[in-house]
Amino acid sequence: MQLLVGFALAAIIAYLARLAGSLSRDGAIAAACIGTVVYGLGGWQWAVLLLVFFFSSSALSQSLRGGSGASEERYAKGSRRDAGQVLGNGAIAATWVLIHAAAPESHWPWFGYAASLAAVTADTWATELGAFSPVAPRMITNLHVRAAPGTSGAVSAVGSSAALLGAAIIAGLAGALWPLPFDSAFGILILGGISGALFDSWLGASVQCVYGCPRDDVETEQHPLHRCGSPTLYKRGWHWLNNDRVNAACGAFGSLVACALALALGAR
Repeated sequence: MQLLVGFALAAIIAYLARLAGSLSRDGAIAAACIGTVVYGLGGWQWAVLLLVFFFSSSALSQSLRGGSGASEERYAKGSRRDAGQVLGNGAIAATWVLIHAAAPESHWPWFGYAASLAAVTADTWATELGAFSPVAPRMITNLHVRAAPGTSGAVSAVGSSAALLGAAIIAGLAGALWPLPFDSAFGILILGGISGALFDSWLGASVQCVYGCPRDDVETEQHPLHRCGSPTLYKRGWHWLNNDRVNAACGAFGSLVACALALALGAR
């Protein structure tokens, strides 16, 4: 019965998000599937964290992307999330819900779930708000190198502050919705979230596949066509590692960091 309720609620929310322009058709289907798993096998507490990530990230993307044209041409996709983006941000969280269903008495699946969402929230907030930094960001692999806003792997004080805030909101909600086993749990979840976001930036600066637009002379994640209509050319990185897979790695790394710390401190 809870799975059926979860499916109904997830389908309604995904449909409304599609009408609002936050999801594409395949993105709405993917979101409904993830929402069904999260609510159906976890419960409303698990669903709340997912909804906070989704609504906050969608609101930032839709309200801010229009004013960041200089960086918009570098992003792989626009503010309407497709299935790849939805799965990249939510598949790891859904996996932790499945683990929770197999071990319902354990705390560590909640740590993994909350930390994965803290990581993708931190990364999304950093991306959207960091694009408006008044100071040029620097590459995470070499902080002496300045980069254009929106460049994969570039970090700034504004973006880092946004990441910390996003991770803290998810961590605070996680502590309020679930009885965590020790006082340092809040800090562990923030650390997991920030670690995941930094790992995302490192992948973006080092091995994520990046293309170039010969017409606009700009690096971009867009392929095979740039937003100007020109075919993009491969520049660097692993061909298979696109932005969606980097986002999945962000959530996975953040959750593993938090789980390792929680288990080391005695979480069961």
